[in-house]
Amino acid sequence: MSAETELWRLSACAATDLLRRGKVSPVELIDAALARIAAVNPKVNALVTLGEARARAQAARLMQLPIEARGLLAGLPIAVKDLNDVAGLRTTYGSPIFANNVPERSDIMVETLEENGAITLGMSNTPEFGAGANTFNEVFGETLNPWNTKLNAAGSSGGSAVALATGQVWLATGSDLGGSLRTPASFCSVIGLRPSPGRVAAGPGEQRFDTLSVNGPMARNVEDTALMLDAMAGWHIEDPVSFPKPDEPFLVTARRRKPPKRVALILAPAGLPVEPEVVAGVRAAAEKLARAGIAIEEASPDFGGVGQAFQILRAVDFATGMETLLRHHRDKLKPDVIWNVEKGLALKPEEIGKALLRRSRLYGDMVAFFRTYDAIILPAAPALPRDVKERWPREINGIALDNYVEWLKLAALITMTSCPSLAMPAGFSADRRPIGIQVVGKPRGEADLLSHGLAIEEILGLKDEVPIDPRIHH
Repeated sequence: MSAETELWRLSACAATDLLRRGKVSPVELIDAALARIAAVNPKVNALVTLGEARARAQAARLMQLPIEARGLLAGLPIAVKDLNDVAGLRTTYGSPIFANNVPERSDIMVETLEENGAITLGMSNTPEFGAGANTFNEVFGETLNPWNTKLNAAGSSGGSAVALATGQVWLATGSDLGGSLRTPASFCSVIGLRPSPGRVAAGPGEQRFDTLSVNGPMARNVEDTALMLDAMAGWHIEDPVSFPKPDEPFLVTARRRKPPKRVALILAPAGLPVEPEVVAGVRAAAEKLARAGIAIEEASPDFGGVGQAFQILRAVDFATGMETLLRHHRDKLKPDVIWNVEKGLALKPEEIGKALLRRSRLYGDMVAFFRTYDAIILPAAPALPRDVKERWPREINGIALDNYVEWLKLAALITMTSCPSLAMPAGFSADRRPIGIQVVGKPRGEADLLSHGLAIEEILGLKDEVPIDPRIHH
């Protein structure tokens, strides 16, 4: 086997292939990951809690089984976002209130991954309760962008994106309400899939019928993303919106590499401000796809009022889930979270009703739109990565943004559709800041979306840009 130091460069598919053939052991991969983490994590602060003893115990249990019984991931170490409970491992949600929280039970998503042979090696950094799209908190500090350590990695799955981009783990979990998985993927030039609500069972929590927030896979390339989705998808009795996995594995479908025939390109959905360099990068990627024979047309469903409806439904989620914390721990919550909870508590019933109706109509529009198009391509984020000290963008293209959710509207439009969305690298700005696209598929159409994604990834030719060593800027 190649030197331990080089195992971190392997794709997740290559690493699991070696595991399944007995060419490398789970312990060797744990050792390789820990060596890489020690070398680069101090420069970027992506992983905040390591569970080495727990991981080694998991590996020992797996290695007592015959190789074919070790599950899909066969002993591959992964990172879990510090919003999802991992039994026996400190899980803080980025909050001082839970700084010493050690759950007794893992989140269903983590249980599913571990049943499929994943080994949870550590927790990745997240903003407090995943709120705000820059990864920093009072417990662990800020996560830095590996392409330029003066810049932010976005959020709230920033720790996962950076851990992947720097080769600390092969796969990582993300979660997404208003782009929390897609924006960091874009800022770090990795892949993030926001699946359909119910595709990945989660919980058990207080808000079991929530369909705005989802968990999904993050990886360095589309193939690895499909592999991880296979290891996390499926029905679970404790998650009422979950549904069974398809008969054919996502990885098998994805490997058909079927390009979409007809794609709708949306450069500035609902007239939202998008930085010129981002627009240029997305347009250049679309032109590359067009030269490869994909029909690209500028067209969009009607997103009017959808961003506002998202703000309302998001605030309802915050008020429902966090009113008790606000009552008892107001002094320990960051201002953005307090604002979001109070916004929810102040809503009138008719405002909530109108927002629910707007989302319902949007879904009908999307179904009709996908009768014409196989996929939609739009920017993954409206801005390039900015200074890590900027909590959230106060303006884009000279247009003032008056709260921290405003700049997430572009991603939130897609959240509201319930359609799966694959964030993937599209290129770089003149000063080498990553630019990402979202490829949006039909409702519950992850299999086709991943197949399209693999074809698009090959045309764009960017998948070997990561993993990288952090580029230190002072």
